[in-house]
Parts: sequence; C-alpha cells; structure tokens
Amino acid sequence: MTTTTLDRPDAGPDSAEREHRLRWLVLAVIALAQLMVVLDATIVNIALPAAQQALEFSDADRQWVVTAYALAFGSLLLLGGRLSDLFGRRNTFVIGLVGFAVMSAVGGAAVNFGMLVAARAGQGVFAALLAPAALSLLATTFTEPGERAKAFGIFGAVAGAGGAIGLLLGGALTEWTSWRWSLYVNLIFAAVALVGALTMMAPHRAEHRPRLDIPGTVTVSAALFGIVYGFSHAESHGWSNPATIAWLVGGAVLLGAFVVIETRVSHPLLPLRIVLDRTRGGAYLAMFLTGSGMFAVFLFLTFYMQTTLMYSPIVTGVAFLPMVAGMVVSATTATGVLLPRVGPRPLMVGGLALGAAGLAYLAQLQVDSGYAAHILPGLVLLGIGMGMVFAPGMQGAVTGVQPEDAGVASATVNTMQQVGGSIGTALLSTVAATAAADFMAGRTPDAQTKALAAAESYTTTFWWAAAIFVGGAVISAFLLPGGTLPAEDSDVLVTAH
Repeated sequence: MTTTTLDRPDAGPDSAEREHRLRWLVLAVIALAQLMVVLDATIVNIALPAAQQALEFSDADRQWVVTAYALAFGSLLLLGGRLSDLFGRRNTFVIGLVGFAVMSAVGGAAVNFGMLVAARAGQGVFAALLAPAALSLLATTFTEPGERAKAFGIFGAVAGAGGAIGLLLGGALTEWTSWRWSLYVNLIFAAVALVGALTMMAPHRAEHRPRLDIPGTVTVSAALFGIVYGFSHAESHGWSNPATIAWLVGGAVLLGAFVVIETRVSHPLLPLRIVLDRTRGGAYLAMFLTGSGMFAVFLFLTFYMQTTLMYSPIVTGVAFLPMVAGMVVSATTATGVLLPRVGPRPLMVGGLALGAAGLAYLAQLQVDSGYAAHILPGLVLLGIGMGMVFAPGMQGAVTGVQPEDAGVASATVNTMQQVGGSIGTALLSTVAATAAADFMAGRTPDAQTKALAAAESYTTTFWWAAAIFVGGAVISAFLLPGGTLPAEDSDVLVTAH
C-alpha cells in the first residue's frame, strides 16, 4: 500500500513539523471555521423578522432566506469533499473561507430580497467546500489516539453547539446593532481563521489525485437538491401538493441512480466502501437522525420562549447556554475518556437515549411553565446526550478511510447532518401545524386558546423528535459494531508530520 506519497506537504518538512508543533492552534482555526458554518444555519433565523421589515418581503418569501443556504449547502457537500481531495485540503479550506466571507458581506449589504437570497445561496456553496475540508484536516492533523480523541471531542462540541450559539449571537447582534451584523460577523470569524490557516497549516497536495466523477456528481447534487427542496416545499405547500411529490420522488429516483453509477464508474465520487463499513455507516445514520431531531429544539423551543413566554432574542439565546455547556463537557469527556475504552456504540446509543429523555421532559411544557423547573433540566439532558453523539459520530465517520477519501468521507457526515436537519424541520413543522389546527378545531379563537394551541404544537413536535431519537438509539445499537474503534494504520492515514 502507498505510504508517504498520497498526501504530502508542498512546503517541505520544516513547514510540516511546524504545523505539527502548532496542531492545537490549528484545531482552534478548524473549529472556528466549523462554528461559522454551523451557526449560520440559525443565526439568521432570529434576525429574519428585522430583515423582512427592512427589505419589505412577504411571509411566503421569508423561508427562502433559510432554504437557499440549506439547498446549496446540502446538495453540494459531496462535491466539496471530493474537491478537497483533488486540490488539497488547505487550499479548499482557504477558498471556502474567502468565498464564505465575501458572500456574507454581500448578504449584509443586501438592498433587496433577491440579493439577500443569492448571498445566502452563495454562503451555502462555499460552506460545502469549507465543512468537509475542515473535518478532513482534523482527521489528518491528529493521528495519536489520545490527542485525536480530544480533538474530535472539541470539534464535535463546536459542531453540535453551533446552532445554539447562532441563536445567542443572532439575538445579541439583532437587539444591540442591526440584523445585517448577523451576516457581517462572519467577516471577523473568516479573517481570524484565514490568518491562522495561512500561517500555521502546511500546504498539501495529493500526488495520486482521484479523477472527478462527473455523472455521479451531477446526479447526487440534483438528488440532494430535489430531496431538500421537496421537504422545504412540503413545509409551505403540504405533502399532497403535486410539486412536493414530484421533487421528492425525483430526488429519490436520482439517489437510486447515483448508487448504481457509483458501482460502475472507475473513480466514484462516493466509493460505496465508505458507507458500507458498519462503523462509518452507523455513524452517518446516527448523525442524520440527530440532525432531524435537533432542529425541533432550536426552532420550536425558540418560538415557545419568544412567543409564549415573551423572552427577548438575547434572553432566548442565553437560555440555551446550559445545553451548550452540557454538550461541550460531554463531547470532550466522551471522546477523551470513554471512547478509547468502550467504543462508539454505547456512547451513541446512550446519548440518543438521553436526548430522547430531554425532549420528553420538554414535551411537558405548558403556557405558564417556568425556565428553571420546566426547561433547564430538559436542555441539560439534551446537551449531555448530543455531546455523546456528535463527537464519537464524527470520529467514527472518518475512521479507517484512505487519505484520498478523507474529504468525501467528511463531506458525507456533514451531508447527513444537513439533509437530516432540512427533512426534520419540514416534517416537524408540518406536525406542529397539524397539532395546532386540531387543537383549535371547535374552539373559540381567542388569545388564550391560540396560546394553548401553540404550546400544544410545540410539545407535539418534542414528542415526535423524542421518537426519532429513540429510533436512532435502536438502529445504532444494532448497526454499530461493539468494541473500540480500530487503531489508525499509518499506511492508510498519512499526514504531513
């Protein structure tokens, strides 16, 4: 097997040695970039009402500010992962950072709805380059098992907590400055990460570059676009709408065609050996289901706190901090202490079960519930549980892959999380609307009844999300192999060090 020629530094051994010496600072750069990508899925949500008022677009158009980002990000992630394998991880990382910053500046300066949506789609395109490059850089920077576990714990905590941090930051910026700063703030993140990348990361190139699978790339991008768009369309137009059905069926058919193509081409975009491994396949599925359920917390608990309990945007963001703290503690502990001893299966099964318990606790909320007694315990349980899923899941998702596949393996776990989130948002939004309508049936539509109906819609989605987590725990228990992760073979995973 090829050893040192698959991924090597262009800048020579001194640059590689320096990168290794500064590896924990490199981790900070990678984590900062990942935080920027993840929080941008939620930071704009809180700023959206102010943006809508300023740019004067309709409620029907409002969802496109969120959907444009999700569509571009979710549909292009696999391509972005393969491009990082083709052109070098650091190069792709830097291009992603610069492009994301430029698109953020365009969005912040938007003078109309079209300009804002185009900028959000552009952010999604460059996020699709940035996210898989970040995770594959992490996988190839840390190879010593103990250090790798700690690094993935920190990265997983950032990836899991990014959505909640986005709510906090979005609330603070909207309340204290302007909605435009929910986009401009990315310029600060990107500038710091760019300086770190250029000064601390050794440039790499692959001597044996895989060819780009054009048929597979076009097919899977169209398939993921159709699926994400179909679920987004269902949220606003219903599941029986002909366009919803056409997009979902078309996406599913194209996804099937993609699998067939990947078995026949000589240089597949996503080699099936990556997803057919039980550890990686189980991690991908767990991340998909976790993404589907997590959005219920960020979206509907935010609505509950702002519209039912009348919290301000900044107070709402602060209210999520205990969940973030629980996630950080459990993610670093899970990977640094427990994962090397027990392996991913008990951690991910237990984490999903804890997450389900937290959601079931939140499903007891009423219109007059208090934060300390009725919200905080559920958030802490959920944070601890998600930390036990995200960090081991991300490490398991890139375990044992060859260097030329590191980017696409990283992209796959990001794809599963992003597509899962889009599907979960659409599905649970429909559940919420149905629950509210059923509650209102035959009742007088006064303010109190509407408040009760809203609370009913939120708690119903929490029950559904809890059921998704329980299903994920059961599937993970059967699919993930027992025991610890296999030791990385230095002949398989080659770094610049």
